[in-house]
Amino acid sequence: MIWQCKPTLLAISVMLLSGCASDFNSSQRMQAPNNMPQQWQQEASSSVLKVQEQWLTQLQNPTLNKFVQQALKNNQQLLQTSYDVEIQKQQLIVSGSALWPSLDLSTRTSRSKDNRPVSYDNASSVSLNLTYEVDLWGKLSDSKREANLNYLAQQARFEQAKQQLVADVVTGWFDVVTSQQLLDLFKRREANAQQNLDIIESGYRQGINEALDVYLARNELNTERARIATQMANLSASARVLERLLGEYPKGAITASSDLPVINTDIPLGLPSELITRKPTLRASWYDLLATDASLAYAHKQRFPSLNLTASLSDSTDRVSDLFSPSSLAWSLLGSISAPLFEGGRLKANEEIARLNTQKQEQLYLQTLYDAFGDVENAISQQQSLKAQYSSTLEAQENALAAEQLSFEQYQSGLVTYTTVLDAQGRSFDAQSSLIDIKNQLIANRINLHVALGGDFAKPSSELKSNNDEN
Repeated sequence: MIWQCKPTLLAISVMLLSGCASDFNSSQRMQAPNNMPQQWQQEASSSVLKVQEQWLTQLQNPTLNKFVQQALKNNQQLLQTSYDVEIQKQQLIVSGSALWPSLDLSTRTSRSKDNRPVSYDNASSVSLNLTYEVDLWGKLSDSKREANLNYLAQQARFEQAKQQLVADVVTGWFDVVTSQQLLDLFKRREANAQQNLDIIESGYRQGINEALDVYLARNELNTERARIATQMANLSASARVLERLLGEYPKGAITASSDLPVINTDIPLGLPSELITRKPTLRASWYDLLATDASLAYAHKQRFPSLNLTASLSDSTDRVSDLFSPSSLAWSLLGSISAPLFEGGRLKANEEIARLNTQKQEQLYLQTLYDAFGDVENAISQQQSLKAQYSSTLEAQENALAAEQLSFEQYQSGLVTYTTVLDAQGRSFDAQSSLIDIKNQLIANRINLHVALGGDFAKPSSELKSNNDEN
């Protein structure tokens, strides 16, 4: 009588509990906050245009392209991230295997001796067991869904790591170029200081200049030499940073002879709403949120009954050759339903932990989203500021160079003191070095803006595109 009631009870349970499980199905589409602006606060005329892809080709630097390919191939940190992707891929296979039956084969052979009277017994057995858990409430599917979302999130993180690595390589290369240009500037300053010292010492021997001017000129020469020594160390350090990004030993042997390009043009910014699906970091955070939601569904359904089916085929005999003889085979089929009745609050606590983790991940997603918006806004503001600084510093450099030349000519004519010359030279040096730094900052900020906007240095992979389309 009990066996006749079980199918009916099972059907009623399915109908009642499936309604509880449906509450955990959430949308796969990435969500945006309600207060997201329609355009960037630092609005530009290009904000409505599509964000540029393949920004690396705009630099038109073959050496830099070679370095980027080398870094993508050899960078140890990127390789670690790629292994994390493969690990998550295998974890997805492990999780999906729970949806399939499990088939196990076991064999055993033994020989024993009995001394009263002396006799020998042989025994051999073999069994084939098939087990399968019916996914009544979609619990196993939720587990696989969680693993799949974790895999997609890791893929997105790998894509972001590639973009950041390329940005770091480009920035590192121009840091080396900047260090080299500053070193060349210091060497020119040293040569100029040496020339000034020779002129002043010659005038001093002729009784035209004072001893104080000689000491000041010598001090200026020593200062320039100290700057050269410091800058040589800075150049080696910049080269080592780039070499590590390339996956090489940090020898500090990379040299740069190219010039710093002046980048002061606007780039297409797109719309804030487009950033959500375009930037890999945001996709990864969204997939993490969906994964915690799937984990919550799994924890909730752990409290439901489970249905397991078991089938076995076995045989035992005293001779191995007689195994699987049709006359001696034994088989069994078993279906069982188990439901947790008392776990001391363990399952309820696990569900509450999963729920809190989901709420925590939701806030983390919003934090990541607003941080991404902040990165774009800061880069836009910085770009406008650097443009203004570049224009002012360029004009200041022209004036400072003219003042430096004029002050030394007036000094030779006895119109000004050598202190005035040193002051003019210092202003000229500051303007020239500042201009080099600002040009490098313009490049670095431009690259950071590309990354912040989610613009890829190359075309996104077809695999990533398909994953995004499906989810």
